[in-house]
Order: sequence, then C-alpha cells, then structure tokens
Amino acid sequence: MPYLGSSVHLRALAAATLHPEPLLPPTAGAERVAIVSASIGAGHDGAAAELDRRLTARGLTVDRFDLLDLLPARIGPLVRDGYHRMLVRAPWAYERVYRSTERAGGGGPLARALLRTAEQRMLNALHPDTGAVVSTYPGASRVLGGLRLRERLAVPVLTYLTDFSVHPLWVADGVDVHLSAHAVPAAQARAAGARDVRMCGPVVDPRFRPGGVRERDAARARFGLPENAPLVLLVAGSWGVGPVRQVALELRDCGAAVPVVVCGRNEALAEQLRADGIEHAYGWVDDMPALMRAADVLVQNAGGLSSLEAFATGLPVASYRCIPGHGPANAAALEEAGVAAWIRDPARLKPVLRDLIDGPLGLRQRTAGLALFAAEPDGGPAAETARVHRSGLPPLPRRPAARRRRPTARRLVATTAVACAVWTCAVGTGIATAYDGPGVLHAIGHGLDLDDPHPGHTPRPEGHHA
Repeated sequence: MPYLGSSVHLRALAAATLHPEPLLPPTAGAERVAIVSASIGAGHDGAAAELDRRLTARGLTVDRFDLLDLLPARIGPLVRDGYHRMLVRAPWAYERVYRSTERAGGGGPLARALLRTAEQRMLNALHPDTGAVVSTYPGASRVLGGLRLRERLAVPVLTYLTDFSVHPLWVADGVDVHLSAHAVPAAQARAAGARDVRMCGPVVDPRFRPGGVRERDAARARFGLPENAPLVLLVAGSWGVGPVRQVALELRDCGAAVPVVVCGRNEALAEQLRADGIEHAYGWVDDMPALMRAADVLVQNAGGLSSLEAFATGLPVASYRCIPGHGPANAAALEEAGVAAWIRDPARLKPVLRDLIDGPLGLRQRTAGLALFAAEPDGGPAAETARVHRSGLPPLPRRPAARRRRPTARRLVATTAVACAVWTCAVGTGIATAYDGPGVLHAIGHGLDLDDPHPGHTPRPEGHHA
C-alpha cells in the first residue's frame, strides 16, 4: 500500500477550522474564579492552565491552587511520589484500588478523613471576592463539595472532567455543575449521581491545531525525522509509565510506521530506547504541537490530555497496552465515542495502524476528533464557567445538621488522617480505597515489595474491560 499518511487528508484538515472561544468584554467590578488542580501527572494541571488562560481572556481574575499544597504536614509531595512509585513498581496494586473504589462508588472513611483536613486550608486560600471555584481533580472536587454541603462555601463549585471515563470519585456530593467534553463522559457522570452535567467540549491549548504539508515537513526537519516515511508517535504521559519499551519495540517490528517515542521526564527510559535501536526517542518535549503535526498516528496508554491534543491536531489515536486502572476505562470510553481505536490484540497492531494512517478508519477518527472542538457554539468550558459565575446558582438542598464531634473525636479524626497519609502516599488522594483501615492495608500491602521492580503478581490480561 503506498504511503499517503497525513498528505491524503491534509487539504480536508486544513479546511476544518477549530472554533476559537468567543471572548466577552471585561465587566466592571471584581470577578474572580479559583481553579483547584493537583500536580499528579500533567493532565489535571494542563486543563487548569488552559482554563486559566481562557477565563483570563474573558476578563476574569483567576487564582490557581494545587490540592497537594493544601494537605497537612507537607505530605502532598509524598502523595505524588508514592502514587508515581506505585504505577512504576506495582501497577497491579493501583488496578486493585481503582476497581475497589469503582465498585464501592467512591472513597472510604480514611480518604474522607484525609481530605477533610484540607477544607479549612482551602477556605483560607480562597480570595473573599471569589465567585466560583472549578476543580480539575477528583480529590479537589470532594473537598469543595464537602464545603458546599456544609454551607461553608457559598459560591458555585464546578468540576471539569478531564477524562472520557468518569470514575465515581469524580462525582462528589455538593458539586453544582459537572462539565464534560462529550456525551459519553456526560452519561457516565449522570449514572454516578451528578445532578447537573453540561457538555461543552474539551479544554486544549490552541497551539494544537491541524497543519498543512508545509508545517508537517518543517516539523519533521526540526526533529530530524524521516521526510517521507509514515510516523507513529508513542506517548506515555509526563512520567513515561507503562510498558513503553515493549510497545516501542512492537511498533518498530510490526513495520507499519517508524516509531517516535516521547518519554516525558523519564530520561532513563529514553536512553534505554535509544540503546535498543529506537532512533527517535525523546525525553521532555517543549513543542508537542509541532511533533504531533509531524506524525501520522498517535499511540497512547492512559487516555488523558495527550489524546485530546491529538484530536485537536487532526491526528488519529489508538489505545494500546494501557496502564492499569483508568487506562482501559478511558480506552473503552474513547472507543465508544468513536474518536479512538482500542487495540486489544497485538496481532491487530499493524493492520489497525495502517488503517488509521491511510484508510477510512483514520479519516473517520480525524473527523470525529475535530468535531469535538467544532461543537462549541457557546464558547466551551470557560464560557460555561463564566456564565455560572455571573448568574450564580440556587443553594443546594439543605441536609440535616450533623452532630458536632467532641474535641476528642476531632483529635481522633486528625490522627487517623495522618496515619492515612502512609498508604495515601502510595495511592494518591483521588484514588482511595473503599475499605476500612485493615482492609486497605491488606489490599495494598498484599504481595507489595517496592524494592522489587517485578512483584510476584500476574497482571490482568491486556484488553480486559470491566
């Protein structure tokens, strides 16, 4: 089959324009929005940064906060590092925790106790003129929702769903509005109990856009990539986690396209790949929009922000050998939405990639991906946030007042939260078990040896969909 790649559809893509968000003139008076994210990976912060930019362009003042900075005793960095280490050393444990919380419909008492310790810090951080708060991270939504339910926070709270798959932890009681990029996550959020879900498209940096042949050629020359060969771009998030090395070698050996691998901050992985003969292996890349315009197809394993950026660029996407937990869940949701292929069988890798590069499947996915951004008639998530901020929302239904704890009980909760931090460091505040204390210690501690990079556990077969 002759190589056509991007060139076969570039004229169609150049004609497809992403509708920029219409800007509203600044209004008089203080208009302030707070955005709460978490520096666990880059996807949550990336969405927060783009929301910040768009809201600022609409004349609002934006304050940004990291939930990890609001946790007590400076345990936020330990949470992030422990979660990272779990994904690298014991991904089966993360899968177990993810599935247990999915079945239980959310986090357990230990997680709630820990997040309660951040509530007062959150209130202290918010400016008095704040008119709305947006969360891009499940743990932050739970903190803010709890404050709304107890009437300690009188302004609307919105959650922007960064993933196509909505874990129950994303839907927190007390959150007024959930913003989704597509009908699939919107339906999942409603099924999980969200009471007001609004579809308003993805949040992606505007530098990610379709390019023409000239831009593609310039990008290939800049990165030292083959001028005429089809290119498959392999990404694995900012941490470079998952079986990246295995997938890179499979991509090279299948012969469908030349692999170009981005390892994020995992420079050791990039060096290993180059030693394996993968010529185009990079660590952190500052100009991902150009690299995506140079490629013909993207392969990913988590379904996060990189997928949305590829859709905005007009790049077809395939999910393959996904990381445990949210990886397969996002792959299934993206496939259901018709915007990405999910390759479950390694024998299908080559034919699916060829179809995405040169065939009708790639054209359908390019069209569906770009349509996510064209379907923003009212300006997208930032415009919806601004409308909620300016119009306000009716108060949440009142709940019966909870019995006040005695001081000894409050001290007990605080002590439990500190103890909870030990295992939360391995899970992350957004993924906390539904079990009680002994249950979580057994679930996470069973068979876990963080000094052993290959724990004795048989992983779930690739492609399993719960």
